[in-house]
Amino acid sequence: MGGPHDGPPAAAAAFMNWFGGPPGVVVPLGLLVFLLVRRRWWSVCFLLVAYLGTSLVVVRGLKHLVDRPRPADPLVRVDHGSFPSGHAATAALLVVLAGALLVPAARRWLWWWAGALFTLAMMWSRTWLHAHWLSDTVAGAAAGAGTALLLWWAFLPLLAREARRRPVAGAGPREEARPMAAPAP
Repeated sequence: MGGPHDGPPAAAAAFMNWFGGPPGVVVPLGLLVFLLVRRRWWSVCFLLVAYLGTSLVVVRGLKHLVDRPRPADPLVRVDHGSFPSGHAATAALLVVLAGALLVPAARRWLWWWAGALFTLAMMWSRTWLHAHWLSDTVAGAAAGAGTALLLWWAFLPLLAREARRRPVAGAGPREEARPMAAPAP
């Protein structure tokens, strides 16, 4: 990650840093509003528990427990503790949340590939900006995705019941949505 830090890679890394910061909270807030408007109460609970649990409990807890110093001379403003990367954790978390709550099961394979690329881009940017060690970003992505997957599994019966109660768009009054499929490996 040495060498000059300018040009298109710098712009891409700066965007990922910006998106992973406070402006990036627009995505989970938008998802929250969408779910509230649609009255998907169990989905709202799943989103809040996963997002807040990952950010406040898993990532913050590990940062204070491990207390790993960051690489020297980061190119962006950073807070305390390098391990794990909160940006990478949030990226992976959002991929799983959106996949679970918005993407139909038949199209999830494409979503997982796109989400993996997005998460890898976030991991690259955090390392390239000297904000984290590579192992920090790997651990962050694993923490975010792992927490979301475990909570998806825990919430699955409630989410499936919620899905059965939702009417299918354009369907008659007696038709109901199919239950959510379990997380695919």
